[in-house]
Amino acid sequence: MKTNPLYLAVAVAGAAALAVPGAVPRPVPVAHRAAAARQVEALDRGLISVRSGNGNYVGWRLLGTDPSGTTFALYRGSTRVATVTGSTNYWDEGAPADASYTVRPIVNGGEGAASESSLRFGDGYLDVPIQSPGSEYSANDASVADLDGDGRLEFVLKWDPSNSKDNSQSGYTSDVYIDAYRLDGTRLWRIDLGRNIRAGQHYTQFQAYDYDGDGRAEVAMKTADGTVDGTGKVIGNASADYRNSSGYILSGPEYLTMFDGRTGAAMQSVDYVPARGNVSDWGDSYGNRVDRFLAGTAYLDGQRPSLIMARGYYTRSVIAAWDWRDGRFTRRWTFDTKSSTNTGRGYDGQGSHSLSVGDIDEDGRDEIVYGAMAVDDNGYGLWTTRTGHGDAQHLGDFDPARPGLEYFKVSESSGQPSSLYIDPHNGQVLWSTSACCDNGRGVAGDIWNGRPGAEFWSASVSELRSVTGNNAGRKPSSVNFLVWWDADPVRELLDGTHIDKYGPSGDTRLLTASGVHSNNGTKAVPSLSGDLFGDWREEVVWPTGDNSRLRIYTTREVTDRKIYTLLHDTQYRTGLAWQNTAYNQPPHPGFFLGDGMSAPSQPQIYTR
Repeated sequence: MKTNPLYLAVAVAGAAALAVPGAVPRPVPVAHRAAAARQVEALDRGLISVRSGNGNYVGWRLLGTDPSGTTFALYRGSTRVATVTGSTNYWDEGAPADASYTVRPIVNGGEGAASESSLRFGDGYLDVPIQSPGSEYSANDASVADLDGDGRLEFVLKWDPSNSKDNSQSGYTSDVYIDAYRLDGTRLWRIDLGRNIRAGQHYTQFQAYDYDGDGRAEVAMKTADGTVDGTGKVIGNASADYRNSSGYILSGPEYLTMFDGRTGAAMQSVDYVPARGNVSDWGDSYGNRVDRFLAGTAYLDGQRPSLIMARGYYTRSVIAAWDWRDGRFTRRWTFDTKSSTNTGRGYDGQGSHSLSVGDIDEDGRDEIVYGAMAVDDNGYGLWTTRTGHGDAQHLGDFDPARPGLEYFKVSESSGQPSSLYIDPHNGQVLWSTSACCDNGRGVAGDIWNGRPGAEFWSASVSELRSVTGNNAGRKPSSVNFLVWWDADPVRELLDGTHIDKYGPSGDTRLLTASGVHSNNGTKAVPSLSGDLFGDWREEVVWPTGDNSRLRIYTTREVTDRKIYTLLHDTQYRTGLAWQNTAYNQPPHPGFFLGDGMSAPSQPQIYTR
């Protein structure tokens, strides 16, 4: 991990520290503290076998709680077939396709308990059966969490009706449904959000995470009168209908509900914060900007996760932080750009179509990076670049030679830089590209091993950029998603239903998924992508064309890299949780994962 810097600009005595593009903020000394252990999921080994040719690829998790130096004994049935020391995968040449595997950790020469039996992926993918609410529905965004406490992840899936709308579009929509599934296709529950929740990419942002630390994840989302929980119980007034003649819902109560991950039962509903209030306060009077929602999960106290629910980004923005403890909500803080503390300080209109979470000031606690501004773990504004709204953003350790995290975002305003590379400690713009237009897409990641650190590119800028902002050569063929797929630590390009390997003279196709579809129109994203099973590489989840299954693709390339599961890196894990929020973005870990990387430090975590 990186060494803490000696200073950074922070909120002092409740006042927000501002960073104007081109200006260097005055450093303010702060006291750093050692990071506390963070609560995470108690996962199983995620052991998978994948058929390839005349053998099986086998992969499993190195857990963040495994002692240093842990190696593994791999068993096919009762036969020990390998001792694996330098990685957490193995190629079992000549093994039968239906072979069953277990793996045992070896610590100080002694074998530990056997893992669960391997999950068989067949010829490159695993299908999870799902149940459509009707012919007009498509499987849309998904998340994962251990809902029942058995160490294995379950899927939480949103169903999108064919008449869903962008907030700018009038018209009625059908109900939104949220389902939970085990990997064998067993449906645990279905939530019907009802007529008073509109369908569309910006309305329902759900979070699945173990907020109270009982070993089982909860699921949180905005609800309304007429929402039916997973047990059939109605929230509020079942007959209420607040839709106006244009299909917008601009009156009636709004709730934040926490659902039991095992049953889908509504455990508590509280008033959604912020309330819509005067619709025009959010930027228009017809209902577009008032219903732009974001959500996330953050370790605001440095140890346990809190729920983040937000509203607005074009003008007024409000972020509320909630704790879920002992079966009830407690609001930790609320950040409002229109509050007396923040009015006139440059925070209005700075939000993006997503958010990022990470410890940007290295104090052991997470902050919220909300477009062109950041909010400290205590709910005070930390900085703003005053460069306005954008469609995509990436927070990660992109430059291994530089302390801390880095931040890349694109801008929608033709009067602002089209993309910016920012020091998230204090909001200083390190480099930017010229103003031009609505730059709608941008990506950051180490996609080529020809130079140190990550590369950066965007839809309306012709060049690929390096960490210094210099022209780094040919821009990739897609400006969308990323995935760690092959054997090296360099990330690959994920776009639509295929994966490509970047090269300076051209991209190479690694995978074209069969019989599946991408989501969210021109955004062309999967339902979910992340380190879900096996070793540290990432899986990609697309719905099948008939929306009857979630098809999970995984790599079959053996790697010599031994890296803790990314699910035990809390920046990555919270990124996976908020991936479904509005314009989906790939998760990034809190350490540099790329060419020339150092071995990551063992995570400071604990499980129940």
